[in-house]
Amino acid sequence: MLCIAYSLTQGSVTIPFSEIISPESALHQQVVWELRLPRIISAFIVGGSLAMSGALMQVLLRNPLADPYILGVSGGAAVGALSATLLGISGVFLHSMAFTGAMITTALVFMLARDHGRWNSTRLLLTGVVLAAGWGAIISLLLSLSTNMQMRGMIFWLMGDFSHAEFSGLTSLLLITGLLVSLFLSRSLNLMISGDRQAAALGVETHQVRVIIYITASLLTASAVTLAGPIGFVGLIIPHLLRLSGFRDHRYLLPGCLLAGGSLLMIADTISRSLIAPAQLPVGVITALIGVPLFLLLLHKQMLDSHVAT
Repeated sequence: MLCIAYSLTQGSVTIPFSEIISPESALHQQVVWELRLPRIISAFIVGGSLAMSGALMQVLLRNPLADPYILGVSGGAAVGALSATLLGISGVFLHSMAFTGAMITTALVFMLARDHGRWNSTRLLLTGVVLAAGWGAIISLLLSLSTNMQMRGMIFWLMGDFSHAEFSGLTSLLLITGLLVSLFLSRSLNLMISGDRQAAALGVETHQVRVIIYITASLLTASAVTLAGPIGFVGLIIPHLLRLSGFRDHRYLLPGCLLAGGSLLMIADTISRSLIAPAQLPVGVITALIGVPLFLLLLHKQMLDSHVAT
């Protein structure tokens, strides 16, 4: 609630909290209800989706450095969105093309990473990395073909931007569904952290769970990227912070990721539109500035803990 209150009051125009509760100015009412509130809700949904997706990807790949974009979903979405921009398409059609690009990537990784009907984490990771590199080359091509005006919009989208984000019922539904599915699988996720063999010995259908995790994480990432572009570090940092704080049980970790990721992105978006107001910064710049030193501190703390343990 404090994050929401802070985000509603701050911006290019500072609005007292009393004006939000009982607005007397028609301008303030319009700024709060038509501009800031939809943007705040979008930021919370995107942040929560990315943080949850990051936590799921880290279980899927058994890699603490995994993030929502590691399998190339954001690259596919970016190719779709930038192609739409290059063709002069905007609005809901741009979002549709971005979501389609993300889903094409999800399907390709799903098909190419299978080996005799089974998945191997290394094969899955390599497939995603190779596809991400391919999408990166196409993104560079699209940027080189764009005009100066188009390029500015493309770069802002690639760095994460809520200036044109709108509240999406579908994205909200995907977030709620992803949380419910993840909570249903929380026992299996807890067991799979220790390895597939141990989880299978305790009755977990590891292959089936992996497929559900992959689809859920990919849909969460695709919906988030479609709404605001690829925003870095949220899906990497938040699960680590919560695990270091003692939230290792996925029954508590996943809801915590939703709340903490959403709150972080709301604050980052508020800073991005307040720091050099009335101009705006891409929110991805703020999350990177917060995420890089925080991640380095986490690595340093883990190194110190490992030395103490030995």
